[in-house]
Amino acid sequence: MTLDDKDRLIIDELVKDSRQTTGKLSKKLNIPITTIHNRIKKLSKEGIIINYTVNLDHNKLGRPVPAYVGVTINYNVQGKMINQLEIAKKVSKLEGVYETYIMTGGSDILIKVLAKDINDLNKIVIEKLRSIEGIDKTQTAIILQKV
Repeated sequence: MTLDDKDRLIIDELVKDSRQTTGKLSKKLNIPITTIHNRIKKLSKEGIIINYTVNLDHNKLGRPVPAYVGVTINYNVQGKMINQLEIAKKVSKLEGVYETYIMTGGSDILIKVLAKDINDLNKIVIEKLRSIEGIDKTQTAIILQKV
């Protein structure tokens, strides 16, 4: 499917606020409501729009300390076959871990952690992450501000 300018405008608006009605989008973009409806339906059918989601205020949910943690895997654990995907799956199930990515470059896995406080972040990294067999090193970067 080739996207045109109208498709891109609709997508841009839905990214800003996925709860907008087709009527509101129609008025905002000056595109007929049936066109908006049909294009959203087509974008969904083609798999371009996968789902609709919400953005949460993690401060109000009691997890105000965001951090990215780069994880390096030791693939040479004696007598063990270390699998990057399996480790990533284990990591993604840990409380406080909100996103997990398999990477290339300096880290094998990158995770986004949302911690209750610095002590909680410390427990997640030292007690939980570093106890998973195959994890060799971690490098934590606390997020100061989202722009």
